[in-house]
Amino acid sequence: MTARDEAINLFRQRFDSDPEFMIRAPGRVNLIGDHTDYNDGFVLPMAIEQSTWVAVAPRGDREVHLASVDHPDASFRLDQISHANDGWSEYVKGVAWALGERIESGWEGAFATDIPIGAGLSSSAAIEIAAVLAFNAVSGGVWKPVQAALAAQRVENEWMGLGSGIMDQLIIATAREHHATLIDCRTLDGEPTRMPDDVAVVILDTGTRRKLVGSAYDERRRSCDRAASEAGVTALRDLSLSDLDSLGDQLDDETFRRARHVISENARTVEAAHALADGEIEQFGRLVNASHASLRDDFEVSCDALDAMVEIATSVDGCFGARMTGAGFGGCAVAFVREPDLDTFVDEVLDRYRATGAGEPRAYVTGAGRAAAIMTAD
Repeated sequence: MTARDEAINLFRQRFDSDPEFMIRAPGRVNLIGDHTDYNDGFVLPMAIEQSTWVAVAPRGDREVHLASVDHPDASFRLDQISHANDGWSEYVKGVAWALGERIESGWEGAFATDIPIGAGLSSSAAIEIAAVLAFNAVSGGVWKPVQAALAAQRVENEWMGLGSGIMDQLIIATAREHHATLIDCRTLDGEPTRMPDDVAVVILDTGTRRKLVGSAYDERRRSCDRAASEAGVTALRDLSLSDLDSLGDQLDDETFRRARHVISENARTVEAAHALADGEIEQFGRLVNASHASLRDDFEVSCDALDAMVEIATSVDGCFGARMTGAGFGGCAVAFVREPDLDTFVDEVLDRYRATGAGEPRAYVTGAGRAAAIMTAD
């Protein structure tokens, strides 16, 4: 059964009626450019085919009632919004808080997803954008993708307490099918780049999970802010590697390496987008591999499981590049594989990873998917 069908069936069970709208919000995978978004830098994500689906119907009052295949039911009143816990429904409640007076009525919705939860594929951002669309659907508002992404980012930053950037929400709201998008996280401009037809994107789930709030993620962001402050710039986006070298002893070794990753990753990301657009797949792969090394050694957000998965993937025929993807500390790697080698690549990588004892892996082959959208329930 698809996630769409699961959402519809759950809606009928919980609310004893049929939904009026279906909302789909994809997950995302970042091809290159991690921990650059909150430094006003460049990222190259794409939406994936795996998505969160929500079956929705408006209510005649100011209440929101939520059901989920994977989580406990929840409800809240729009006139009495307060932060209760860190559960999944807080993302929806946070959206209601961020939208504020733009909300005209409540709704009831049933959520189902085939995005792996906690794997670094933006399952939480998909919930946020889906919730913005749900409020939009029942209120008859005009869909404004960039404004929706900004509202959803506020949920992460101010409601959930995670200092993440705009990338996840923006690509989910604006993605173009068959394309990755080079996003300038300062201007929010996006440059679509078509994915090659003969290259498969393989998401390799290590089976490890991480919790970002209160973790080393926020420490990394503080290091970046310190480096930018010492250099007298708004963000690390404004520095070159030679600028960083000129700071000399102003930065401790750890802060220096954190900044070096961000600065070099910005340059790699722009170059990688151009290589992809020009069909220079081997060069794209080299940049992807260098990105993983930088995330591992300078930014120190990889882990043994991710390193093992990347090392295995890059040693198998047909793969021209692999790296951890997302915030790190566990989750997924992404590999770029020639289509003729795809089946044997997946089988060999999963078998060899299992043999390490690091966890039970899964592989998801995906194309570049479409942006989130409201659909009819027919």
